[in-house]
Amino acid sequence: MKNPSSPKRLTWLIGLGCGIAGIIGHVLLVPYLTLYSFTLVTIGFIILAVGTSVRGF
Repeated sequence: MKNPSSPKRLTWLIGLGCGIAGIIGHVLLVPYLTLYSFTLVTIGFIILAVGTSVRGF
């Protein structure tokens, strides 16, 4: 099993941004964010998971 590495700053910011947008869409009534809140949180999690699994991403 490979050791996890820290993702690049841009990858981390994109994943974090998707996750926060999904949480905001779940809590508040924002037309686009509310409709895709679960998808945004899932995409953010996947980006962060891939960023720690693949070196240099």
